[in-house]
Amino acid sequence: MTEQPAPRQIRFNAFDMNCVAHQSSGMWRHPDDRSETYKNIEYWTNLARLLERGTFDGVFIADVLGTYDVYGGTNEAAIRHGAQVPVNDPVLLISAMAAVTENLGFGVTAGTAYEHPYPFARRMSTLDHLTKGRVGWNVVTGYLPSAARNMGHEDQLEHDDRYDQADEYLEVLYKLWEGSWEDDAVVRDRETGVFTRPEKVHEIRHYGKHFTVPGIHITEPSPQRSPVIYQAGASPRGIAFAAGNAEAIFVAAPTKEVLRSTVSRIRDALEAAGRDRYSARIYTLITIVTDESDEKAEAKYQDYLRYASPEGALVFMSGWMGIDLSQYDLDEPVGNVESNAIRSVIQNYEESAANGEEFTVRDIAVGGAIGGLGPTFVGGATTIADRLQDWVEYTDVDGFNLAYAITPGTFEDVVEFIVPELQRRGAYPVSYAEGTLRNKLHGAGDRLPEDHKGARYRIGGDLSTAVATTSQRAGVTV
Repeated sequence: MTEQPAPRQIRFNAFDMNCVAHQSSGMWRHPDDRSETYKNIEYWTNLARLLERGTFDGVFIADVLGTYDVYGGTNEAAIRHGAQVPVNDPVLLISAMAAVTENLGFGVTAGTAYEHPYPFARRMSTLDHLTKGRVGWNVVTGYLPSAARNMGHEDQLEHDDRYDQADEYLEVLYKLWEGSWEDDAVVRDRETGVFTRPEKVHEIRHYGKHFTVPGIHITEPSPQRSPVIYQAGASPRGIAFAAGNAEAIFVAAPTKEVLRSTVSRIRDALEAAGRDRYSARIYTLITIVTDESDEKAEAKYQDYLRYASPEGALVFMSGWMGIDLSQYDLDEPVGNVESNAIRSVIQNYEESAANGEEFTVRDIAVGGAIGGLGPTFVGGATTIADRLQDWVEYTDVDGFNLAYAITPGTFEDVVEFIVPELQRRGAYPVSYAEGTLRNKLHGAGDRLPEDHKGARYRIGGDLSTAVATTSQRAGVTV
């Protein structure tokens, strides 16, 4: 008898945001939804305990620094529907969640456009210390014009220019995290009175196109040094950026055919960048509505639809696509348009049309009202587990970034029904790996691997400025 291969392990992240009804516009009205308690620390600590009980890799906290004002040319609809406004800072949640868990990871979204990398480096190192190495950073370049205006700019940079700036931003951070302090710099010698040996702490002397950072990192090395780098761009430029930097990549695709193509492009890009094809975990966005049976799950989904807001979904979609969808007839196909926002959203719909599955404005309004950019899986544990395994097998994706319809109810249902079924099949972890978030994800230690872009900036490595520099004008040799 031929021994059957072990099923591939499926990984879960929880997708949340420090706001009301994150991806599912209007669902804050549901009597079982508790997203309005996002202002209370207990919401986040209780969620963290729940997710750790379900052996989730982590909680991935999205963020925006602006309002969705593309739809109708104003932010009135966003404000009216609670479409990611009001929204609070994600970073301040992490310490509390870390204090009530031992293994859960934390992916924090923060943009490269509006904060200097020097203070940001300290903030992430601090979190890595406090969490004992369980923090990751979701690198975003920004896409909302309102954020740019409120930071004193007429508009955001063009799509690819934002990534060019982000390249230098990461270069500065890698130099601070990896190349400033030697591992044995801190000696805490009570006899001599030396806490840190100055000769083992190095200035990074960065003089670039966008940033000048001559000095040292002012935080001693944290467990991971560099936090785990998350990235969520699937445009050609976004994939190129991810190929050099990302260790976990989040994507969104309306169909498994589109997802398969996206995952393949990412794996090819990782390999082209000199890394292993599986050096980054890839998670795709979905929402799961489940219960004890298919019938109960479908009834639950129909109940949810009574509260969902199609207009709120179009507010989100307009912001993500960079297109005012209020100008279009609901039955008009989503055409071939140029976007300065999240280009991969447009690309996904174009690819779906090429595969014979064209989406109208009405489709994305109704379909996106629960779960946003990702599909919604509805069914009992057996049905959902079958579908998850099918998608993993067909697309080569590593796992799923789970949005909620209601919170914490959606996550509670996944932990109660889906996790045990996958574990019974041997397709889901029953415990966590030891060590930091990086080791839990990849099993290869706590620090950046040698083939990662950031590793070149380690002590004794390359601290020269890779981008066009102003060093000559500054009179400094780098």
